[in-house]
This record gives sequence, structure tokens and C-alpha cells, in this order.
Amino acid sequence: MGGGNGGTTPLGEPLLAKKARAYRPRCPGCRVDRLNAEREGVFPLKDLFLIWLVTITCTLPIQSLFPFLYFMIRDLNIAKQTQDIGFYAGFVGASYMCGRALSSTVWGIVADKYGRKPVIVLTLVAIVIFNTLFGLSLNYWMAIITRCLLGVMCGYLGPIKAYATEVCRKEYNHLALAVVSSSRGIGLIIGPAIGGYLAQPADKYPSIFSQTSIFGRFPYFLPCLCISILAVIALIACIWFPETLHKHNEDTVDNSVETVEESLAGTDTEENGGGGCLKLFTNWPLMSSITLYCIFSLQDVAYAETFSLWAVSDRSYGGLSFTTTDVGNVLAMSGLFLFLYQMLIYPLLAKTVDHITLVRAVAILTLPLLASYPFFPSLKGFVLMLVVNCASFLKNTFSVTTITVFNILMNEAVTQDVRAAANGIAVTLMSISKAVAPAVAGIIFSWAQRRQIASFLPGDHLVFFILNIFTLTGLIFTFRPFFVRGSAKH
Repeated sequence: MGGGNGGTTPLGEPLLAKKARAYRPRCPGCRVDRLNAEREGVFPLKDLFLIWLVTITCTLPIQSLFPFLYFMIRDLNIAKQTQDIGFYAGFVGASYMCGRALSSTVWGIVADKYGRKPVIVLTLVAIVIFNTLFGLSLNYWMAIITRCLLGVMCGYLGPIKAYATEVCRKEYNHLALAVVSSSRGIGLIIGPAIGGYLAQPADKYPSIFSQTSIFGRFPYFLPCLCISILAVIALIACIWFPETLHKHNEDTVDNSVETVEESLAGTDTEENGGGGCLKLFTNWPLMSSITLYCIFSLQDVAYAETFSLWAVSDRSYGGLSFTTTDVGNVLAMSGLFLFLYQMLIYPLLAKTVDHITLVRAVAILTLPLLASYPFFPSLKGFVLMLVVNCASFLKNTFSVTTITVFNILMNEAVTQDVRAAANGIAVTLMSISKAVAPAVAGIIFSWAQRRQIASFLPGDHLVFFILNIFTLTGLIFTFRPFFVRGSAKH
């Protein structure tokens, strides 16, 4: 028997290979593994499509409300003055992320114990229920509660990443994760476009929707309903979702959400020192990357809400007097060009420019870009739309670039065995910063609306100035001693 192969069977098969194929018929994870072993060379088109459908569906509700949130708060009659609308809008925008920050870790534990599919299905059911109810909100508190509950029940992200790596053969793991990332990016742009195009349908499309219909009485119901219908379609598609979690204790590899994500790194786990997760907080390359990640994430979400509030506010308050359709057009165009940028330009930049140098360049370019926004109301017609579209595309491009870079830098800062814990810390802190950002942005926007004749930073100059403070802070933190490049061996 050949000792190098661990022995062979009478037929000359390695014993280790035979052991690897010892699938348990009642284990769903083993059934998926066996199917993958039998379809060598088969491109997993169906699996990738299902992952894309579920991910984009779960992402759409996150920012779909921003284009019409200003008008929704106005119609709910919670703001006593027009200048107060931004204040109340901020808390509605923050409620989703607050809910998600509270529950994301719990859903990961549930997915590791009971399976990926139940958590994904529950997320889709929550979208059908709570996103629909949000569109039917009768008052301000109903809007906040339904958005918060939607965030609490949104536990799909960790499980769908694990599912993507388990349902496909190993050679397609990175492609499956790329599908998750790209569909999330597209969903964050298409969601607001849907909200912009379909809000207030009785006013925009009176020949189709009457003022006495449910869409006339609830002008923000249609975009929520369309997203919920897509969630129903994704729920039906889950019939073809096999469970991938191994449900037996002996002779099996741990396939928790954390372990599956770690397995993609291909790093040497033996280089791990003692201390595990506790040592992460003394790993300055990691913590400095997470700090930068949170600063730029906070600025990004604050900008997303501020842009929509500012664009639809009246010109007398320094806004653009856009309709929700105008905002939808801008975001749709940004999404199209952002997709092309991700596919064609960013890969070239990543190969030719050092990661942190790219972030610094983006931050420097962001400063004059944001400073120019308060001057846009002086433009009109085609020139205004052209300038706003270009500015929106550039800002979204800068945001995608920085977030992508910091995901890479965080993984570079640690070895494989603690990478999942490091990402868990990053996601938790990022969710907190994203929960704070809309509320703070709304408060500042409301304050700026009252300062139209101030001698220093009047009106929306104040809003974009504060956004630039966060940009400048992030830029400063990319230099020593605040930032130290990771040197973990992989």
C-alpha cells in the first residue's frame, strides 16, 4: 500500500479520497457536496442566478425610501415647519440600520445551528410583510417601527455568503462571492431609482392610477409593493435552494458562516499566535483599517440621505426642487455607469495603484466635489441635470472604491484563523456608524435649512462642509501614526 497516499483500496483508489466521498444520505450538506462532486466542469448558472436574485431583492429596501422620504415626512404631518422635515427623516433612515446592528450576530448563530435557508427565507418573508407595511404607514411612528423591524429581521448577508461558497464547487467560490458583492452594489442604486420612479404614482401617472385608489391614498405604497412582489418571487425561487449546512457531528468539517468565509482566504493557519479574538483589539493595522472603514461608511450613508433630501427640497431653501422622478433618473444613470466602472475600470486601477494611495486620491478629489454641490441651484435645465449626474456618478464611484479597498486591507491585516472575527468586529462597528449617520445627517440638514442668511456657511453650505470634515478626517487617518499597513503572512 502506498504510504504517501494514505493507502489504496483493492481498486487502486486512495483511501483518503474514499473517505472524502463518505456522504451521509440524510445530511443536506452531504447531498450538496455529492452533487458538486458529480458535476465537475458544469458551470453553476442556476445557483448563481438564485444567489443574485435573493441578494438584490434583500438589498433593494435598504435605500429605496431616500428619494421620497422628504415628501413622506411632509405628508405624515409630523414636522411643524418645512425646515424640520430633515430632522424627522433622519430617524426613519436610521431605524433600519439600528435594527440590523442589533440582530446581525444572532442571525449568524441561527444560520450555523439551523441552516442557511431558513434565515434567508425569513428575511424574504420580513421584506414582504414589513416593507409593504412601511408603504402603508399611517403615521410617523408606524414608519419607524416597520423599518426597524425590517432591519431586525434582515439576517441574510452572512448566510448568503456562506451559502454562495457551499452550493458551488470550490473553483466557483470566488465567482459566487463576486455575485453577492456586485448584486448588493447594484441593489443599493436600483432601490432608490425604484423609489424615485414609482412614488406618488397618482400624481405622475394619473391615466393609470386614480387619486381615489389605494395608490392615491398611499402615495409611497407602489415602490414598496413592487419590491415586496419581487421578494415573493425570490421566496418561490427558494424552493430550488438546497440546504448546505452539514447536520451531523462526527467526521465532518465545521462549516459555520465564519469558517466558510475563512476557507476562501487560502492562508496558513499555523501562523496564528495565541490570544485569538482578544488580540485583534491590539492589532493596530486591523483596527486602523476598521476605523477608516467606519469613517468613510458614515460619510457615505450621510451623503446618500443628504443628497435625496437636498435634491427634492425647494430652491428657496437651497435645494434643487427635483421631483422623485428626477432623483430616480440621477440614481439610475449613476447605477449604470457605476456598473461599468466596477467591471472595466476599477480592476485596472487596483492593479496599477497602491490601495491606500488610491483611497488618498479619492478623498482629495471628494473635497472639491462636495464643496461644489451648494452652487448647483444656480444652474438650470440640461446643464443642471448634466452636472448633477456627473457629480452623483463620481461620488458613488469614490464610495465604492474606498469601501472595496478597506475590505481588502482588513483581510490583509490578519491571518486566516481570526479573519471571520475581524470581519465581525468591522461589520458591527460599520452598522453602528451607518445607523448614526442618517439621524445626524437629518438633524444637520434641518439646522442648515434655518440658516439661509447666515454670514458663515449659510444653508446647505454647512451640510456639505460637515460631510467634507469627515472626508478630511478619513484622509488624515490614512497617514501614520493613525494608519499602519497590515503585514500578516498569508
